Amino acid sequence: MKFQYSIEDIESVATAILEQATSMTLLFYGEMGVGKTTLIKALSKQLGSTSNVSSPTFSIVNEYEIKDGLIYHFDLYRINDEEEAMNFGIEEYLFNDQWIFIEWPEKLGSFLPEKFNKIEIKLNLDGSRTLKLSTKTNLTKQKAKKQ
Repeated sequence: MKFQYSIEDIESVATAILEQATSMTLLFYGEMGVGKTTLIKALSKQLGSTSNVSSPTFSIVNEYEIKDGLIYHFDLYRINDEEEAMNFGIEEYLFNDQWIFIEWPEKLGSFLPEKFNKIEIKLNLDGSRTLKLSTKTNLTKQKAKKQ
């Protein structure tokens, strides 16, 4: 799924993502300031969170309550590599049955969950955004399971 939107359309974008998502793990890719956290705020609201959603740049993870569980919102911008993520226990978050939103997931290296949705956001010259939602499978994890 790929589409262009303006920031005023963020609620309908969030609805479309949740309708199309095939995983509860959403990985957000995009430059600084492209609107990853703004989109996560809209997604969290759609899922029923009444929390004040903000970027967990310094805490690394924020937790938001929703009716049927939790949302874990990660901002990995400040970590250096997957070893640092392991040190704060990210694997405990990744392998549960809750919503997981990760900004800067490239910092995880090969330590991605088995299945996830990848959301790429680009800022266009006119101020609109182009979003691409795709389903991904971590082939490294699948091969490890088979052995």
